[in-house]
Amino acid sequence: MRATLEACRTEAAAAFGDAVRFDEPMSPHTSYRIGGPADLFVRASSVALLQAALAFAARYELPLFVIGLGSNLLVPDEGLRGLVVRVEIATVRADGTALIVGAGLPLAAAARAAHEHALAGLEFGVGIPGTVGGALVMNAGCRGSETGPLVERVEVVERNGTRRTIDREACAFGYRSSNLRDLAAAITEATLRLRPGEPAAIEQRMEAHRSWRAGAQPLGRPNAGSVFKNPPGDAAGRLIEAAGCKGLSVGAAEVSTMHANVIVNHGGATYADVRALIDTVRARVEAQFGVRLELELIDFGTLEEGTRP
Repeated sequence: MRATLEACRTEAAAAFGDAVRFDEPMSPHTSYRIGGPADLFVRASSVALLQAALAFAARYELPLFVIGLGSNLLVPDEGLRGLVVRVEIATVRADGTALIVGAGLPLAAAARAAHEHALAGLEFGVGIPGTVGGALVMNAGCRGSETGPLVERVEVVERNGTRRTIDREACAFGYRSSNLRDLAAAITEATLRLRPGEPAAIEQRMEAHRSWRAGAQPLGRPNAGSVFKNPPGDAAGRLIEAAGCKGLSVGAAEVSTMHANVIVNHGGATYADVRALIDTVRARVEAQFGVRLELELIDFGTLEEGTRP
């Protein structure tokens, strides 16, 4: 791999110019502030750049990792071998009750744009710290609302550069899941079907979501939000707290004393610290309640390739 990377650096510099970086630390690109260097890192602010990056990875047979804001992402301390593409396509426009948004647009910004166009239905997104692409892949949601039901269609670029459209049914949205994560493609934009609303009422609901998040999440420390999915009929946070894990720490990583389903970085936490806590929490909950918690965050340390736009 190293010989291949050295051979393609000159071409990467020529092809992507200022958009490419070599041996780029991943910690500034994740909300955990954890992660070693990526061999190649490309910021794709347009569909053309994204197509070129995917084609480059295919030509050199490089492992490919697609990210957005890294808000639900854990990256190993040794970094990532291959090409990391950060999708920064942040377009937004309204067409009637449809809001067409780029995959790299923060979901909170999409919610504010919907408010500006007097469109309701996306208010919950104002408190979710990720991109539209990430929200689609994970079917992100909050307090009973989810992204999937709002989707009309999703535009993607495949590894061979072909652009195609996927309708909502084909996305197979489920609880914190979709088929989009399994595609050999990267999301470029989505059409969300909203409804007309009164701007004042929309703003009121947005403020309620902001206030709820401020009171329920440890916003003052780097974290990646919920670590585990809620098991059917229960809450992961309740199980973790009941298993005596709240406040448990390894190195600078700690199970939040504010929300037991969040692991926070108190400064200098490593991938190994967070993984040790994940494994300990999972084992304790399973031993006490017979429930094996499933990860909600994406662990790039366990993947040869990954998509988290």
